[in-house]
Amino acid sequence: MRSSAKNKIRSISYAKYGYLFILPFFIVYFIFQLVPLINTFKLSLYGNGKTTLEYVGLQNFKDLLTGVGSRSVVAQHDSFLRVLKNTLILWFGNFLPQISLSLLLAVWFTNIRLKIKGKTFFKIVMYLPNIVTAASVAALFLQLFSKTKYGPINSILMSSGLTSGPIDFVTDKWNSRFTIMFAQTWMWFGNTMIMLMAAIMGISPSLFEAADIDGATGGQVFRKITLPLLRPMVVYTLVTSMIGGLQMWDMPYLYKEGTNFNKHTETIAVYIFNHFHDTPHNYGYSAAASVILFIITAALGSICFAMNVDKDALAKKRQIKEAKKQQKLKTKSFGGF
Repeated sequence: MRSSAKNKIRSISYAKYGYLFILPFFIVYFIFQLVPLINTFKLSLYGNGKTTLEYVGLQNFKDLLTGVGSRSVVAQHDSFLRVLKNTLILWFGNFLPQISLSLLLAVWFTNIRLKIKGKTFFKIVMYLPNIVTAASVAALFLQLFSKTKYGPINSILMSSGLTSGPIDFVTDKWNSRFTIMFAQTWMWFGNTMIMLMAAIMGISPSLFEAADIDGATGGQVFRKITLPLLRPMVVYTLVTSMIGGLQMWDMPYLYKEGTNFNKHTETIAVYIFNHFHDTPHNYGYSAAASVILFIITAALGSICFAMNVDKDALAKKRQIKEAKKQQKLKTKSFGGF
């Protein structure tokens, strides 16, 4: 009787309690994420009528992507392609220097050969911009790069004789883009650096010790050991940066002169916001642009995850599957079940 009771106690599964702990997340996600997403897909199929929204099918997508129709439709098409181009430029322009600088600093701070003093202080200082709100950063850079001669950056450039007059960092096409790229890099490189450092410290020290015994140089260790083993974290950083970059709204929206929007830094998120607050409200175009952005993000994310697939493990899995299939056929050929 006692052994039976013990077996019954041992057979009790506590997995259901784990589901109860994560249930609040799924409830919140369903209410605040999934339902609005479904409504956005539905709203993208409607357009502005005379008195209310009218079902137009895929017309909003056709207007944004092809521009076939009236002048207003062509204008919407041109505007959407322009903001899509701006979004990709601003994302690539801040991601490439961000990942390069973060990787360099992560390797530098985790190198046991280097006796760097005050590493903790430098890591904290480099991470601090990440906790500052984007609105504060936009206001800070708007003041620093003011287009007037009294702006701090322009004052330094003019007093040092590098320029004869003030430079327009706010409304000029490439100056404004480079300023936003620099601000985004400054905000996020500390966070990326910390994640890469954690990934490097997770690599087995025996690999670096073996490379040191074999006489490998720092460059060889980085190329042959560090970089290949960092691939999952680099892909993760790429995906998260891509999602944030394609949804970039705060800096491009706030970094402007007065209430005038800079068409050279307007992103898809700003475009959606502007159309959503048009008079009359253009909900259909905003929702269609959101769906297109969702599809682009999902496609690029899938490509990034495909880059992280272990080809050797995948080939081994296929071999095991094929071997099981051959064994099954062999068993049947001998009259087995």
